[in-house]
Amino acid sequence: MYAQVNTLFGDIVKVTPTSKAVGDMALFMVANNLTPEDVLDTNRELAFPASVVDLIGGRMGQPLGGFPEEVQKIILKGESPVLERPGASMEPADFGAAKEIVKGFLKREPLNREVVSYLLYPQVFEEYAAHTVQYTDTSMLPTPAFFYGLEVGEEIAIDIEKGKTLIISFVSVSDPNEDGMRLVSFELNGQPRNVSIKDLSIGGSTNAREQADPANSSHIGSSMPGMVVKVFVEPGDKVTKGQKLLVLEAMKMETTIYAEQDGDIKRVLVAPGQQVETGDLLVDLS
Repeated sequence: MYAQVNTLFGDIVKVTPTSKAVGDMALFMVANNLTPEDVLDTNRELAFPASVVDLIGGRMGQPLGGFPEEVQKIILKGESPVLERPGASMEPADFGAAKEIVKGFLKREPLNREVVSYLLYPQVFEEYAAHTVQYTDTSMLPTPAFFYGLEVGEEIAIDIEKGKTLIISFVSVSDPNEDGMRLVSFELNGQPRNVSIKDLSIGGSTNAREQADPANSSHIGSSMPGMVVKVFVEPGDKVTKGQKLLVLEAMKMETTIYAEQDGDIKRVLVAPGQQVETGDLLVDLS
């Protein structure tokens, strides 16, 4: 599929970030069981990943000869592409204002590299800052431990600063008590430690969401698992075909969901920050 997308886009030079945009499109097509012919079908209203719109819109630069006109027309949905150097039309960066914003995120004076990181990747940096404020710096954790936790009996070493290493051994975890709390036991450099943790999986169901009916043209479902980033409509709003409804994000790939027909918003079943799965009903049109 990656090769097919590359051909569809005109056999472009693939380096970061253009290679990621091609990959995002390939993932999008696999997840939605699409072929290149489906993409070129002008009767379908597809919600292309934001990185793909940026690429085909010229915001990553122009390939020799430009992008295929038919593909550009379909993906940009009438939007004019950028034909000059992408950065030429951008406003100059305000480092002073950015520093104050980052200071608000981090609750401290930011480093210069943190200000630059925010200017380059504002949304990603905001998520990183929120994580850092809540959990402190977790970058020294081994990747498997960060994503999956430890198994009982497993031991890891963490360098928290130069010359200071922590040896952490996961000893045991108790059954939950009546309040859903578990006692987690571990050793820190050989010294026993215990901490009580609430097991959030106890006492609640998975809260299965209503599923979109593929046969119902008024149902707008999620095309991929991910998190709702923005919602642009609310019940009672009138929308037209092609209007933005909401934005989903998965694996740093944003996808905008558009209305496939004119109508009124009957229900909005999600809010920013919520996780959804493929097929979950997002918006119901009347």
